[in-house]
Amino acid sequence: MAGATAATPMDIDAAAPPPGAAAKGKAPLSSTPGGRAAPWVEKYRPQSLGDVAAHRDIVDTIDRLTNENRLPHLLLYGPPGTGKTSTILAVARKLYGSQYGNMILELNASDERGIDVVRQQIQDFASARSLSFGAKQSVKMVLLDEADAMTKDAQFALRRVIEKHTRSTRFALICNHVNKIIPALQSRCTRFRFAPLDGTHVRERLKHIIQSEGLDVDDGGLTALVRLSNGDMRKALNILQSLHNKNM
Repeated sequence: MAGATAATPMDIDAAAPPPGAAAKGKAPLSSTPGGRAAPWVEKYRPQSLGDVAAHRDIVDTIDRLTNENRLPHLLLYGPPGTGKTSTILAVARKLYGSQYGNMILELNASDERGIDVVRQQIQDFASARSLSFGAKQSVKMVLLDEADAMTKDAQFALRRVIEKHTRSTRFALICNHVNKIIPALQSRCTRFRFAPLDGTHVRERLKHIIQSEGLDVDDGGLTALVRLSNGDMRKALNILQSLHNKNM
């Protein structure tokens, strides 16, 4: 992938997927410490692109670009709990395998939003020589979550870092509000919009987790939980785990 040219920036809008494909075969995170005490959002996060049941049009497009060594810089946007972060992490696992930890820099821009982070952590990571130790790809990845929290100065600085290190590093930006990302940064990424999840996907995923955790939730309770989630899987899991903890 090093030396591959990024795909032409495009904007792909994924509508809420039609009901039909249930969330199947998603095993809990084996590497998550704490077992049942771990946050279920992380414990049941999809581990591969094949595990991501919703937004299959987006996932299949990113998977194809990855297989063809043409993965561009990415901008994934949309409401919380719609699979943006899970999709990028699955891409990284596919690219780097066991060397995942050496090849990806994860930052949350809501915590580290200033220009100094771009100039120091991101610049240093992007400019450092890649030590992949047998990873499938030598191109590194910077994952910047909640990128819409970055200051404008930091975004302009990030644009320059992206331009300078395109051959050695892919940048994946995740945000809720794409209008808060400067146009100069948007134009350097391929954009994918994640719509709220269809209720059927939320229900099937919750049924899988309820069964895995041995919970007693009747159909009425499940329907209420799906309604409360409003297409946000993270919200649904947090509510379910909170209720479970209160009843322990």
